[in-house]
Amino acid sequence: MMALVSQVLALALGSVDISLGALVAVLGGDGEALHRTLVLELRLPRSLAAFGTGALLALAGALMQVLLRNPLADPYVLGLSGGASVAALLAMLAGLGTTLVAGSAFAGALASTLIVFGLAHGTGSWTPTRMLLTGVVMAAGWGALISFLLAVSPVEQLPGMLYWLMGDLAYAGSPWLVLGVAAASLLVMLPLGRTLNVLARGGLQAAVLGVNVRRMEWLLYLLASLLTAVAVTTAGSIGFVGLMVPHMLRLKLGNDQRLILPASLLAGGTLLTLADTLARTMVAPQQLPVGVITALLGVPSFLYLLYRSR
Repeated sequence: MMALVSQVLALALGSVDISLGALVAVLGGDGEALHRTLVLELRLPRSLAAFGTGALLALAGALMQVLLRNPLADPYVLGLSGGASVAALLAMLAGLGTTLVAGSAFAGALASTLIVFGLAHGTGSWTPTRMLLTGVVMAAGWGALISFLLAVSPVEQLPGMLYWLMGDLAYAGSPWLVLGVAAASLLVMLPLGRTLNVLARGGLQAAVLGVNVRRMEWLLYLLASLLTAVAVTTAGSIGFVGLMVPHMLRLKLGNDQRLILPASLLAGGTLLTLADTLARTMVAPQQLPVGVITALLGVPSFLYLLYRSR
């Protein structure tokens, strides 16, 4: 229900507000030409892209928390967003088009995935702690490279680069890729809900109960990396969604992944849709980066949740 409400608000609110009656008329094929342009060509694709991006980030966070057996784990902690950001900034400096920038971000996220997993694995097996520490170090390295690229970039290119780093859905494009990937990922993982519940209790216990632990860990890591890469490619670097949403849901619903995964998808999409609507309307007609809104909402909310769960 909240997901539907968030979409209605995203379509109705903006620099030009649209009444509920006018919105129904537009969606029914009628309505004024201005309203049809605003809703069908501008706001609807953006709101669906925001929903799909938030769903991907929250789902990736839920999978990563199962993988690392850590309720505070997040794909961004492992440096995936940093790798995507460095690759995208290099593409922008080279003067490449929007499509190639998005493709570069996707390649950077996947390259960071392989680097982190390869360094954490080494010549033996990896542990959740080892992978988490490797990801933190890689994220710090990517952050240093980002600062260097911003320092040497031409002044006229800095605004676009900074908006991308803060997360921006203004140029998200078609929403069908993120929505399709989110739906397909959920369909793949839901039948494995019982297995994920066992794996969340520890690798040794899962192995005793007959789970192929290594194969499941590979599947979770690669799928979470893919979800993060698609989300970053679509909307840039957006934080706190993958960290906050699964953790909040776990406090309310327990640790059953058969409930957490679909709930994360819906709650993450709803949260980012509302955040993007707020980013468009807070200082309209000027638009804020949606990553700024998620951070402003996420930091105090998450600190409060940590205080409540002591």
